Amino acid sequence: MLGVTAEQIAEWDAELSVLTRSLGFLFNRPEPRVVFAQFIEGLLAELPKKNGWTLSERAGHVTADRMQWLLNGSVWDADRLRDAVRDYVITHLGNADASLVIDDTQAQKKGTRSVGVAFQHCGLTGDVRNCQTMVMLTYATTAGHALIDRRLYLPEEWTADRERCRKAGVPHEVAFATKPELAIAMLEQARAARVPFTWILADAGYGRDPQLRAWCHQRAVPYVLGVPVDLPLDGPPGKPRQPAVKRADDLLRYAKVRDQWERRSCGTGSKGERLYDWTAFAVEVKDEEPAETFTHWLVLRRSLHPNRRGKDGQLHREIAYFLAHAPQAATVSEIIARAGGRWQIEEDNELNKQLVGLAQYQVRKWTPWHRHVSACMLATAFLAVQRAAIPEPGPQEPKPGPEHAPTPGKDQITKESEAAG
Repeated sequence: MLGVTAEQIAEWDAELSVLTRSLGFLFNRPEPRVVFAQFIEGLLAELPKKNGWTLSERAGHVTADRMQWLLNGSVWDADRLRDAVRDYVITHLGNADASLVIDDTQAQKKGTRSVGVAFQHCGLTGDVRNCQTMVMLTYATTAGHALIDRRLYLPEEWTADRERCRKAGVPHEVAFATKPELAIAMLEQARAARVPFTWILADAGYGRDPQLRAWCHQRAVPYVLGVPVDLPLDGPPGKPRQPAVKRADDLLRYAKVRDQWERRSCGTGSKGERLYDWTAFAVEVKDEEPAETFTHWLVLRRSLHPNRRGKDGQLHREIAYFLAHAPQAATVSEIIARAGGRWQIEEDNELNKQLVGLAQYQVRKWTPWHRHVSACMLATAFLAVQRAAIPEPGPQEPKPGPEHAPTPGKDQITKESEAAG
């Protein structure tokens, strides 16, 4: 981390001790309190791997038994730790204008006994691998961002085999749930805990789910969700030289004719600013009504350079589609800025894996899995809070020009395309 002094590191060590001591209520005996603090310190230490043996060696233990017992045998509630992580993040980073960001990540595993492991799509490799999938929730503000909730996805082959679930310690009441349903459960948990936020962000794996969109419509919650190219729209019926708009990618022609793209960054990556061109249309989604005083927008994101080979064998600029459910007072620039904000959970998932060993656990059962993942969330939440306290003036983003918010409705696309010639 750039710009960190030795004094700050020493101060952080003291603050970490205060944090872990404040969580002593999780345990009814002093020994697990001590081992828990050593576990968190080890997750944040510079170790080549973060497993029971390396953490134990750093803590001065002769064997890995005490670390393994902390995860596998001692009595404490991982959900209480999850709640404490969430409250800690909100206390230090909380903002009413925050976003809740949804995504899943995977841990590649061998064998068949680790809870939830199956041959399934792995986002790390883009193909089908033997892995576990965890659905994560990030709390993101201008001050910082950190994971505040997690759910382990159990494929149907697991939930249909209750004996297999029993051996892995899965509670009897846990039934099959899709990834979007797990995301909704986390959003319900956040609302019940009165987490301050405004927007919900997610990629097309979640945005394609009508149940998640309906949850937001019914509660008047703004969102920007990635959606597939065939998202049904109830657009203009079409005229000569103006094709009908029945799905999301039908808008691409209108975007090309109008040629009004705004170049914006959606965060800083390893190679600098993540720049894309953006444009937006007010739309109506087939059979879905927005909340009262809300409008649906379809936002198109275009890569700066040709990077995807089409059916014609030529390279084309990649186009991604985002559906926004926004208050009528929201500006197009604000919606585009939110659409670019999903990278924050990708960074959190990567940080948890690379820095604190999120996917390096050596546990197989339900309860130890939740304990390990919750401990990793605490470690990186601590870093996010400390990082937010360091003044770091960044480059000033140019102020957007005057907004001319078009009137929502079917006629919007038609009028703009006619004006474009």
